[in-house]
Amino acid sequence: MQNGCSCENALGVARGVSRLLIQEGYSPILEFTLANGRRLDVAALGPDGTMVGVEIKVALADLKGDTKWPEYLEFCELFYFAIPPDFPDEYVPPETGLIVADRYGGAIVRPSPKTVLHPSRRKAVTLSFARVAAERLSQILAATQTL
Repeated sequence: MQNGCSCENALGVARGVSRLLIQEGYSPILEFTLANGRRLDVAALGPDGTMVGVEIKVALADLKGDTKWPEYLEFCELFYFAIPPDFPDEYVPPETGLIVADRYGGAIVRPSPKTVLHPSRRKAVTLSFARVAAERLSQILAATQTL
């Protein structure tokens, strides 16, 4: 997500994207690191195993300067940019899906083209997703336990 003064806006978009994905039947996590070292702002796993990647942009300069997003595609079956409602959507690459979101929810404005992951890649990404989700839950549970 974004650094600096845009952070609160990016967190609001992440919250809305997460709410949307849950409504659509996906299980999202924030800041998921891929095997190539790139980090998705939001990753989600569908009930059928579909892997979704979402890159959040709240500043036009950040979107225009982003040359790394194609490196996410080999790890996702669906890929979206997510932007706040007041963001100029004409700058979002047309070959990607588009979500418009704020802290209360979101909408898929343009569906993502679906790609097929190689079965071994799909298995590796799914296992990594499961491990990250389980480790985060364990950390939360450990932090709330009183001795």
